[in-house]
Amino acid sequence: MSKNSQNKAAVRIGISGSYGGFNLGDEAILQGIIAQIRASFKAHITVFSRDAQDTIKRHKVERVVAVRKINREQVTEEIKRLDILVLGGGGILYDADVKTYLREPFIAIEHKKPVMVYAISAGPLHDPVMQGYVKECLNEVSLITVRDHHSRRVLEDAGVRKKIHTTADPALLLERTALNNDVFLHEGIDLKRPLVGISVREPGVAAPDIKEESYHQILANTADYIIDRFGADVLFIPMERKVLDLQHSHAVIALMLRAQNVSVLKGDYTSGELLTIMSHLKFSVGMRLHFLIFSALVGVPFVGLSYSPKVNGFLEELRLEMPPLNLVNAGRLIAHIDRTWDNRASIAQKIKKYMPVLKERSKQNGAALLSLVERISKDAAASASRK
Repeated sequence: MSKNSQNKAAVRIGISGSYGGFNLGDEAILQGIIAQIRASFKAHITVFSRDAQDTIKRHKVERVVAVRKINREQVTEEIKRLDILVLGGGGILYDADVKTYLREPFIAIEHKKPVMVYAISAGPLHDPVMQGYVKECLNEVSLITVRDHHSRRVLEDAGVRKKIHTTADPALLLERTALNNDVFLHEGIDLKRPLVGISVREPGVAAPDIKEESYHQILANTADYIIDRFGADVLFIPMERKVLDLQHSHAVIALMLRAQNVSVLKGDYTSGELLTIMSHLKFSVGMRLHFLIFSALVGVPFVGLSYSPKVNGFLEELRLEMPPLNLVNAGRLIAHIDRTWDNRASIAQKIKKYMPVLKERSKQNGAALLSLVERISKDAAASASRK
């Protein structure tokens, strides 16, 4: 940060998205956005959160608003205090929740506040009414970045004509947080055996094509195979502790034959702490995007179960192949895992090669926001000089 930027008044910036401790991937996104802002300019940051106390505990920001507990008039008063609103990042524009996530941007636009759409994903977005909301809102924002090419196509198909920049996920800038090794003793994890991490997710509005009755059995057979074939222990890692990841992890374990070699991570960790825990994995198999991103950040070879375009997009960026989850049976997945395990050194090399490229693209989000802030400041100064 330059001396000039330090001397300027703090930019009053709001960040709205899926925050509040429900998903450690989303918290990693918020952490990345905040870090980019702090490194670029002086800011007074307000986070619009689903769980204000959780956000206060996890993130060092000046103000937190319990956005789901206040009405439109109260939200409007919060937004009128801002210089700029950031929407994102993450996968927030899909049919079921479009209106929820666009409430704050619509209010900001109504009150002539600049809006940046920051490294989001979009889809599934098939409802013409919801497409209309997206089109109406995003064509009026100041800047749009998306974290994958598929999301750009989804927004363009919805009628967004504003220029869309493809960058990368803010969570790619996450760094490890130190943890005492006693954590593994408390979790009942034996690091003397190879440790393989597994991530599940629930079906739902953001993943409507997942059929849990089939994928539970596939993952149970796969976990049994990993234990027998690799002499490993398996650790299920819930990325959403407040929702259904814990239940689905235990549902898979209930179908296993080797459940005595399985643990479920129980503690309430920050994203950075989880990154440190995952650095002890030898291999991972996962559904959730940020579980795969975390694996890549610590150089752990992985197999991604592609239930959505955002997961498939990340695998493509690292030149890793995997068929969609709905086309995979237990035998096919086990064969793929077997090959990947044998080639894990070359997988790790691919991760090492392509992750720096993605990290640089992730930094483009912060650079774009800084450029927007500087443009707004310049326009304000020009306007003041004309008066």
